[in-house]
Amino acid sequence: MKSLRTTNFLLAAIALLLLTLALRPLREPAPVMAQSPDTDYFMEPGTFMVRSYDTNQQVYSKIMVDLRNGRVWAFPTVSPAPYPADPVNSKPQTSHPFMVGRFALEDMKKFVPDDAPK
Repeated sequence: MKSLRTTNFLLAAIALLLLTLALRPLREPAPVMAQSPDTDYFMEPGTFMVRSYDTNQQVYSKIMVDLRNGRVWAFPTVSPAPYPADPVNSKPQTSHPFMVGRFALEDMKKFVPDDAPK
């Protein structure tokens, strides 16, 4: 009889501990991180006709700016659609970027007046 009482006590303790583990997220919810880890890029809305500097071709592209170093990249979409699409081929397309230019972001710090707020 004592063995049955001990078993029931241990099962009740296990059930109580499992219940506290299950209810912990309701009492202390985990914080939600809405920030994206890849915030170093800016994607220009829309598509633009871009001339590549190496082949002298014009192609519709999505423009992306790397905010860390100022490089401007174009991702060809072949059509005015905002995603890579080939009207002749029905397979999903992959767009490989080419560099369009560069913004000299480091020069912005050179022209700060002395009386500018910091």
